[in-house]
Amino acid sequence: MSRVFVTRRIPQAGFDALVEGKAEVRVGQKNDEAPVARRVLEDGARWCHVLLSLLTETVDRPLLSANPALLGVANYAVGFDNVDLAAATELGIPVSNTPGVLTDTTADLTWALILAAARRIPEANAYMTAGRYKLWGPNLMLGADVSPGGSGHRKVLGVIGFGRIGAAVARRAVGFEMDVLAYDPYARDGIDAHPAARWADLPDLLRRSDFVTLHPRLTAETHHLIDARALALMKRTAFLVNVSRGPVVDEHALVRALQDGTIAGAALDVFEHEPAMEPGLAECGNVVLVPHIASASTDTRDRMAIMAAANALAHLAGECAPNIVNPEVYESPAYRERLARRP
Repeated sequence: MSRVFVTRRIPQAGFDALVEGKAEVRVGQKNDEAPVARRVLEDGARWCHVLLSLLTETVDRPLLSANPALLGVANYAVGFDNVDLAAATELGIPVSNTPGVLTDTTADLTWALILAAARRIPEANAYMTAGRYKLWGPNLMLGADVSPGGSGHRKVLGVIGFGRIGAAVARRAVGFEMDVLAYDPYARDGIDAHPAARWADLPDLLRRSDFVTLHPRLTAETHHLIDARALALMKRTAFLVNVSRGPVVDEHALVRALQDGTIAGAALDVFEHEPAMEPGLAECGNVVLVPHIASASTDTRDRMAIMAAANALAHLAGECAPNIVNPEVYESPAYRERLARRP
């Protein structure tokens, strides 16, 4: 019987699809708040024909090399920086992800963070629940406008990374009457064709934007893309929002920028050393922090689970996965050797 090792629990819709596809399923970690021990991950990888991994697991060359019968990795995430893609391709292992379905949900969360940071929503909620609200006053919880607001001046949204999510964030800016600048060296045509956005190089975008949102893939080029130098280019009244991957931001530099007023505030859904935070970050009063919930709606997470299951079943069947990220692997001798061992 074909075997799928799911590193940690996914929504039940995904398990149902795997069982319907006649796969034997084993789960590495059923406690949602506990990581998968490396020993458990290694045992599961050796046992299975397909590894269904989460972004919290490092799928490296040693793990991929442990099982010559491994037919694929189905990553439950749109990103796949947790998987050594070069090693997988060399070893003849297809890798898939779950793109597209979380675009709108993530764009919505981006806007929730923009508004929460600008209007100090978490701080205001804590003020109320602590019983501190005694009397309304004109200086209470003063924040920043996202729309033209009282000044009548259009705000500028800077979008870094202009794939599906970045473009969806830009579309939502129209309702707030914002001007949108976008930077993505790999999506210049998409930016030029977008009805709401205009191209800007990175330094210009940072200097002009009132809100900067981050949506790039994590690569060697984007690691610490926002560092001390980049933060120094931003307006002192500007806000930074990161819903991409934590290491895109130098979190140590960000803490310093928040503490000394280099920027007005930030909102983070992801962290450089997740789940840990940079010392001092939680104590900054001008930052909104949420635990990697950009795709966390029931409908979206269910759909991601179904997509991951469909990819896993395709790997088992020796078929092209619906969301393959290394399609060239199917032409390799190494993949054909693995297919010959398929149960």
